[in-house]
Amino acid sequence: MTEIIQFGTLFSSSKGNCSLFRLGKTVILIDAGRSAKYIADALLSCGITPDQVSAVFVTHPHIDHVGALKVWTKKFGTTVHAAGETAEDLEDICAPGTVVRHPILFSVDVGGVRVTSFATSHDTRCSVGYRITVKDGEEAGMSFGVCTDLGIVTGSVERGLGGCLGIILESNHDVEMLKSGPYLPDQKQRILSDRGHLSNDTAAHFAAKLAKNGTRAFLLAHLSPVNNTPETAKNCFENVMNAEGVFPEMKIASCDSPVMFDITDLNTVNEYFHTAVTE
Repeated sequence: MTEIIQFGTLFSSSKGNCSLFRLGKTVILIDAGRSAKYIADALLSCGITPDQVSAVFVTHPHIDHVGALKVWTKKFGTTVHAAGETAEDLEDICAPGTVVRHPILFSVDVGGVRVTSFATSHDTRCSVGYRITVKDGEEAGMSFGVCTDLGIVTGSVERGLGGCLGIILESNHDVEMLKSGPYLPDQKQRILSDRGHLSNDTAAHFAAKLAKNGTRAFLLAHLSPVNNTPETAKNCFENVMNAEGVFPEMKIASCDSPVMFDITDLNTVNEYFHTAVTE
């Protein structure tokens, strides 16, 4: 197989979130925050036109993850896949007939990939992450994961992401910055709760566990602009990896522009990440 893979974030923060997985002509978006125009411009900067998007998969219905869908579905008619109550909410937002409702645990084949949901713990009626697996004939091949907006790492999350080659993982806040920061007490409590967001430290230790089981690359996402900085998240991640003796590749998502892993040939994917894991 020699089809190009692009995997990463078009943008990610409390302002809006949208992740991309591309395998050849199959283009999948995970979430669609901000605006339709912002997503379209970000896609064009990656060499993709909006009408090339095969499907959108939604993690949960918070506005920073679905804010573009009303205009996007009206303009492009893209199929939107969502689970349970999230689909209910989206049916009131999206163009008629564009939303496909699924149970919380589901799998859908789109082109040459299979998208499988897993449950996450967040302050909404329904919240999931996604595992995206490149199909190799009738067999499952390499997988990639997207997991943001979760307060704790559950068994469902561990199973959903275990063995993925690359993962977009939330690293939302530094705990001390959050505790001493300007947020109101109830906001701090919500973020720190089991239905809130992952801290840098929790994300890094989970990433180390995943790296020991084969994950080669992480893209740290959904960083808080108030309670975190890219440098703080990076330092925490690297310190934990050094302590654990694992050295995956790591990038930090931008709140405004695409950050991608670009793999031009699946036959050489291991070589793509080889230097990062053996340094």
